[in-house]
Amino acid sequence: MAFLYESPSPFLCRVKLFASNFQIPAARQAGIGLEASIGKAEADVIVIGSGIGGLCCAGLLARYKQDVLVLESHDLPGGAAHSFDVKGFKFDSGPSLFSGFQSRGLQANPLAQVLDALGESVECASYDSWMVYVPEGEFLSRIGPTEFLKDLEKHAGLDAVHEWKKLLDAVLPLSAAAMALPPISIRGDLGILSTAAARYAPSLFKSFIQMGPQGALGATKLLRPFSEIVDSLELKDPFVRNWVDLLCFLLAGVKSDGTLSAEIVYMFAEWYKPGCSLEYPLHGSGAVVDALVRGMQKFGGRLALSSHVEEIVVENGRATGVRLMNGQFVRAKSAVVSNASMWDTLSLLPRDVVPNSYQDRIKATPQCESFMHLHLGFDAKNIPDDLGIHHIVVNDWKRGVDADQNVVLISVPSVFGKDLAPEGKHVLHAYTPGTEPFGIWEGLDRRSAEYKNLKTERSEVMWKAVERALGPGFRREDCEVKLVGTPLTHKRFLRRNRGTYGPAIKAGEATFPGHSTPIPQLFCCGDSTFPGIGVPAVAASGAIVANSLVSVSQHNDLLDAVGI
Repeated sequence: MAFLYESPSPFLCRVKLFASNFQIPAARQAGIGLEASIGKAEADVIVIGSGIGGLCCAGLLARYKQDVLVLESHDLPGGAAHSFDVKGFKFDSGPSLFSGFQSRGLQANPLAQVLDALGESVECASYDSWMVYVPEGEFLSRIGPTEFLKDLEKHAGLDAVHEWKKLLDAVLPLSAAAMALPPISIRGDLGILSTAAARYAPSLFKSFIQMGPQGALGATKLLRPFSEIVDSLELKDPFVRNWVDLLCFLLAGVKSDGTLSAEIVYMFAEWYKPGCSLEYPLHGSGAVVDALVRGMQKFGGRLALSSHVEEIVVENGRATGVRLMNGQFVRAKSAVVSNASMWDTLSLLPRDVVPNSYQDRIKATPQCESFMHLHLGFDAKNIPDDLGIHHIVVNDWKRGVDADQNVVLISVPSVFGKDLAPEGKHVLHAYTPGTEPFGIWEGLDRRSAEYKNLKTERSEVMWKAVERALGPGFRREDCEVKLVGTPLTHKRFLRRNRGTYGPAIKAGEATFPGHSTPIPQLFCCGDSTFPGIGVPAVAASGAIVANSLVSVSQHNDLLDAVGI
């Protein structure tokens, strides 16, 4: 899921805003060498930003024997997916719900495929449910083909059960086609005819044969909004429609009328097929970042923290390097790859070299809203022993899942990761997923009483959701750590334009941009590019850019090595 699946998705700021004296980078704890300076001021490829997309791109480039340098503005790697430490509590800043780490082959999560290519793995706990609090009641939502039906019957009725079965019967056969072409096989030139089209044509053809005529016809809708599949099945039960909208919104930042069917079909296959499970990295989402950094450095890639890129340098119409805030020029012999958002990438370019049409398209692209975050560290003694790791609170279906202050997501990773909190304690992350309006925060002085009062007011919905999830034994005043993040936190520390979650691009109306730009030798990866928002998507985008910068034979060798 976008913010969860990653999701996700997703993405609090550097915690320096809150508690700079307590930061202990997760990567440092894991023994990863993090460079304080750039060293040699030259590389084959420079990657701007160490988000998951940027690290996937850099890791694969290093494996392809390219001299790659990642420049990260902050003093922690990982972008929105980094972890941070406060008083012994290790917090996830963004992604909290994962799956597909343990799968292999064509159907594996693109991030798992990149980790395989780098010879790295992430230790995970497996589980199959999360708590849901909706207007109809509260229940433990279980993944798998049959368990969710029991919850539906109890809370929504038999009509909802029949419609959900109808939806699964239509969607699950489509997953074979959705997964037949792994994103890691894609590249941005005609070499795709070898690495993707020819290589996977037999499996794609086989999947269409297995689906039969009706299924094959349905597969033509994979590139259309998922609502079209829902509508074609004449699904009318309010709970089913609302639930589908919720899943789509958490996955892609838009409801079912804007989510690409291929995305939601992939997710349905991950969550509602026999034997499926969710996974959580035992050492937090920072363990995923650590694994990517380790893999990149193993193959000679470099990471420079606290290295803020001020400008992408364009000479004779080509991107030739970057200029840092301290004035230093770092040359890129082959390419510059930006892992920043489309709006932030544009701000790094000299205006006179960017075609007006490109500028206009970026400025006209709608944005998802931002986030409120609540990070808590507290004693576990009065908390239920059977507390689940994930909780979703929906206050009012009628307002829509994309309404502000309406949906709260809660993650308690210390349920599985015992080293994420001191003994006998819990660590918790609650957030409103891409629904917090930036406009009400814009221009506020972060030191002002107005800002502090607004933080108190807008965080209350999260506090109430946490109290509902943890039960009467939880007391907010007893928390040892209380951190609140706002859209201004995002804007300032993640350097996200208006603190946005990413582009609010609706399937059927527009498509996510590709990875090349009008500036030769400048490429983009991350949630502003194809396939879109979410950990699997940004991992795929980084892989696609890396593949596009090497030969077809190198790319095919990698696919052979990964076993797909």
